[in-house]
Amino acid sequence: MRTTRLLYLGMFAIAIAVFLAAWPLRLSGPALSEAEGQQKPGAAVRIDKDDIGGVVTSKNGPEAGVWVIAETAGLPTKFAKSVVTDDQGRYVIPDLPKATYSVWVRGYGLVDSPKVKASPGKILNLKAVVAPNAAAAARYYPAIYWYSMLKIPDASQFGGKSNIPAKITQSDWLTVVKNRSCVGCHQMGQLSTRTIPAALGEFKSSEEAWMRRVQSGQSASLMLRDAVGTLGGAPFKYFADWTDRIAKGELPHSKPIRPEGVERNIVVTTWEWHDPKKYLHDLIASDRRNPTVNAYGPLFGSAEYSGDVIPILDPKKHTVTSFKAPVRDADTPESLGPGHAADAKPMAPSAYWGDEKTWDTKANNHNGMFDKQGRVWFAATLRAPPNPDFCKKGSDHPSAKLFPLERTNRQITMLDPKTMKYTFVDTCFQTHHLQFGYDANDTLWTSGGGPVVGWLNTKMFDETGDAVKSQGWTAFVLDTNGNGKRDDYVEPDKPIDPAKDKRIGGGFYAVMPSPVDGSIWGTVGVFGGTAAVVRLDPGPNPPETALAEIYNVPKPYFGIRGGDIDKKGVVWVSLGSGHIGSFDRRKCKGPLNGPKATGDHCPEGWSFYQYPGPGFQGIGENSAESSYYTWVDQHNTFGLGEDVPMSTGNLNDGLVALKDGKLILLRVPYPLGFYAKGFDGRIDDPNAGWKGRGLWTTWGDRTPWLMEGGKGSKPRAVHFQLRPDPLAK
Repeated sequence: MRTTRLLYLGMFAIAIAVFLAAWPLRLSGPALSEAEGQQKPGAAVRIDKDDIGGVVTSKNGPEAGVWVIAETAGLPTKFAKSVVTDDQGRYVIPDLPKATYSVWVRGYGLVDSPKVKASPGKILNLKAVVAPNAAAAARYYPAIYWYSMLKIPDASQFGGKSNIPAKITQSDWLTVVKNRSCVGCHQMGQLSTRTIPAALGEFKSSEEAWMRRVQSGQSASLMLRDAVGTLGGAPFKYFADWTDRIAKGELPHSKPIRPEGVERNIVVTTWEWHDPKKYLHDLIASDRRNPTVNAYGPLFGSAEYSGDVIPILDPKKHTVTSFKAPVRDADTPESLGPGHAADAKPMAPSAYWGDEKTWDTKANNHNGMFDKQGRVWFAATLRAPPNPDFCKKGSDHPSAKLFPLERTNRQITMLDPKTMKYTFVDTCFQTHHLQFGYDANDTLWTSGGGPVVGWLNTKMFDETGDAVKSQGWTAFVLDTNGNGKRDDYVEPDKPIDPAKDKRIGGGFYAVMPSPVDGSIWGTVGVFGGTAAVVRLDPGPNPPETALAEIYNVPKPYFGIRGGDIDKKGVVWVSLGSGHIGSFDRRKCKGPLNGPKATGDHCPEGWSFYQYPGPGFQGIGENSAESSYYTWVDQHNTFGLGEDVPMSTGNLNDGLVALKDGKLILLRVPYPLGFYAKGFDGRIDDPNAGWKGRGLWTTWGDRTPWLMEGGKGSKPRAVHFQLRPDPLAK
């Protein structure tokens, strides 16, 4: 533990005091003037009337790099703010709303200190409590330290040499137990998942307990599909061994280091919102292209399969309101059951909610995006799955003539916060994620269409209200005959024909309009098949002119999920191999079309950076991190600079930023169990220094009751800000 230890020994006391007065404080982040709150190294802690500050010490002296947390229930919704102490154990919690707070210290090598009541405007020196043993200290480690204890089958167990299905590779196994499946929905490794809840009952073995556990609740069929269907039931043995060893007292094989450098400058603010029985997939704060849109305004959440209520947080008033998303047609069924990632009712009782059906959505709002006018567009359901005739074979719609579509489970809707008017946009193509392009038509591009990618010309829709004429979609066609145009093609399961092009399955998960050249990128192979990124050039007359390119993730890297693009056109992606990967098309040396341009033709375009945290043992150098999504801060909304790629650190209790080749962990210390599926940046005031910038996200774990606090805990909205130093106020 990187703890500054001061030895008060007789004659050396004065010398040490002089040394501390001159000790240089590590400064990182955007520079601010003295008037903006920057404090000099060695100075006493200074606060304003809305701050709490002081010094944290333990029996070992000042405690550097530990968190000080202030929480209150005295506002309209539960509110908390945390900061990190500097090299001398000093802290300042800035800009606290007027209320009475419980304040305590948390840190690696410590156990939580007693909570002290305090109000803003007071100096509060705190006494940290050193952990009495390693087990007590480990309770505060991020989940990755515990999940990395899970044993991974040796390479010799694959290929039909054990009860693992013969077609499954070790990379396939890791992809399932990481960001495709297990960590695709939950933070694995926190207290609730590394133990078996007693409420499940008594079992002959922990293996039986795990078999019963994954049958709980309304996502049981999804968990069984991967654990039993894909991996043949083999994972239960390994998860049982994991929890058994932990129950017997085994501890993580490595220890975290305390925040250092710029990581000590982070301020994390949280608000409770929504419902303890529901989860939130995402939130949105501003326009991705212009992050000053909706400055200081409300945040809108997306509850996906859990319900139709859109929670709305006002971060200035600390209030939470809601809007229930309607559906257009009375016969719209629930978005649960076959064809969905959630069941209509629990398969088996939950250890927390019993037989209660807690999820009940029709709108199935997956995520939202702000436009330039401050309206929020959602990937949401408005009708039953069968498509209208204009989508199908025989229609004269340009896209339907090329690739007719019969069904879709989710379309597009739009909410205007000024009027709270909710507009339905009926689309033929399925939607999942949304992103606005950089063109004059404010084209809204969508993922989730399976064999096609769809778009909506929002300018045309605003002018005409005609959803049919304003939308389009296209299949993914590679120019394998190399003539530079789109021709007749062979299907994905057919060999290349020298006279024709070739259609690929596509299936965008993330969707990324390029700010450079109008191309549209997406991640593919998320739920099966080869992990890759695909580039779509719409051409002058889509869909007739649209051509695709595909670039596979080279081995040994695997398990692609979410991604984003920077201002130079470089694509950044989360990988289940424990890396953030980047693909730069400008580095490609060979032809980008033709019969050999089918995915493996540009490995030189890829670069990889291993996420922080320990790895699974016995499989070489790795990180057990299972990032769900990657986002690029194109506009320096956080303060690390423009074009900084960031990922959800789903097992690290935070977000991870890549700055100048170094990974920086933005940790949420409380409540334990922070897990995000996406995030957003907003500039509230470009002239307000660090206080006018920040990142926004929400708890995205499908089971918020598994976080610290247990049953009854609500999801929390989270604001990350970056100060110039740990004492700025």
